[in-house]
Formats: sequence, structure tokens, C-alpha cells
Amino acid sequence: MDEIVNKVAQSALTSLDLEDYYPKEEIVVFDIKDYLFMEMILKEKDFRTAMQNLDWEQYRDKNVAITCTADAVVPRWAYMLIMTYLEPVAHYAAFGDAGFIHNTLFLQNLNKIDVNEFADKRVVIKGCGDKGAGEIAYVEITRLLRPVVKSIMYGEPCSTVPIYKKK
Repeated sequence: MDEIVNKVAQSALTSLDLEDYYPKEEIVVFDIKDYLFMEMILKEKDFRTAMQNLDWEQYRDKNVAITCTADAVVPRWAYMLIMTYLEPVAHYAAFGDAGFIHNTLFLQNLNKIDVNEFADKRVVIKGCGDKGAGEIAYVEITRLLRPVVKSIMYGEPCSTVPIYKKK
């Protein structure tokens, strides 16, 4: 009887799982709406007092999305003031919703990859997972790897979709 040979294991494919770079830290939303008069008007004195009295420790080591979900005109300095309080305690804070913060952190994590480790290799970008790396991650990893790899494939080593092959 012939020995069963795992051709996938013997192949020169390098697998890359984008979920390894998925942001792990909690993302919380700081909604300015909660500090507006009638959820519509920013009164400078009241807003500044509210910011001074807020327990900023609740944001310690968290990723914070700064936004305003009310249809209100919020002066830019208000966002700046919030950031002066968040910057010393938050892991990361930026203007946007939770999805934007997630994508920003994901891209930051991907950009830490030493692409030279993949030089002249045949790379398979894993296509399935529990967390669901979005399109933004697949586009970014392709942008990063294309200049250095021999080829890029999508899927699993046993069943791939060719994406790019160096000529």
C-alpha cells in the first residue's frame, strides 16, 4: 500500500492569517451628544466643566472613538479638548465611529509586518476565520506584499484562488 503524502505540507506555500493581526483591545465610544444642552447645543462653560469633572480613568488602556451622534454643530475645539483628556489614558483615541477605529487599528497592526520575511515566497492569505477580517485588511495585505512576494493566493493551502504572480 502506498504511503499517504501530504502535498500541502510539502509545498513551498506560506500561510498568512489576517486574524493574527486583528485588534484585541476594547473599543468604546465617547459620544459628545451626552454633554450637549438638550443634545443639541454645546455651551462652552458647561462643556468644559463636564470634561474637567469626568472620570477619564474609565478609558484607561481602551481604544476610544470620539464622535457626536446628534445632529448638532460641534466646534472643532471641543474634539481637541476631549483628546487632551483621553491622550494620557487611552490606548488609542481618534475621531470616528467604532468601525473606523477598528479598521485603523487593524491597518496599524498589518503595517507592523516585516514584509521582507515574505520576499520571493508564495503566500496564501487565509480566507476563512471566526472574526471575519474585512475587505480593508485584504486590500492592505495585498498592497504590502505584492512588491516582494513571488505570488499571492487567497483561501486555504489545499484550495487557493490565484491573485498575483510575479512575471
